[in-house]
Amino acid sequence: MKSSYRFLLLLLSVHLCYSQEDSISGADNFYKEDQFYIGTTYNLLGKKPKGLSQSGFSSGIHFGIIKDMPLNQEGNVALGIGLGYSLNSYIQNLFIDKGSNGNITYSILDNTTSYSKNKYTNQLLELPVEFRWRTSTPTEYKFWRIYTGFKVGYLIANTTKFKGDSGSVKHHNIRDFNKIQYGLTLCAGYNTWNFYMYYGLNPIFSDKAILNDNDIKTNTLKVGLMFYVL
Repeated sequence: MKSSYRFLLLLLSVHLCYSQEDSISGADNFYKEDQFYIGTTYNLLGKKPKGLSQSGFSSGIHFGIIKDMPLNQEGNVALGIGLGYSLNSYIQNLFIDKGSNGNITYSILDNTTSYSKNKYTNQLLELPVEFRWRTSTPTEYKFWRIYTGFKVGYLIANTTKFKGDSGSVKHHNIRDFNKIQYGLTLCAGYNTWNFYMYYGLNPIFSDKAILNDNDIKTNTLKVGLMFYVL
């Protein structure tokens, strides 16, 4: 995660040093916008089973490229289709382990368990699709935008980590996580600063993940900031 944050800061520096003004100047109204994106989010868990809670700061880093396709001559309405990468962490009290038979087990860490770390992380390749409305012109690079859309993610890696008085437990690529994760997105703001939200429409876990004889239906809500660069 630390290396990812350093990469985020580097890209943000590029964004601040790079002006959109030169890229969209010209006489042709049929211009394109916002080809690259990078964002950071606070990740929340929804539809939590009884006893599951979050602690600490669960974060996400997201970046990628989007093909901007204007839908009108003015260029202020467009469709965006892209490819991106997302790294997410979730700090919570759901303990994930493997039994002696290799099966994955789930339990809630209560107040009687002393631990300093319990989290899972995932990495996703994502396909964002956005319907884009903005107040930009061929010569105006500071503008309002509202982008609504849909995002499909493919899980390429996941890790669970626990560290407590009883020892450390770490697992990679647990099969009970849903390989395909998808949800709705909203991005709205002015110029550099844009509010971003993602709401997951399907659970993080597959129906193989069982806690107290019930499926774990937990989904995710991500809120944060999104930055765009031509």
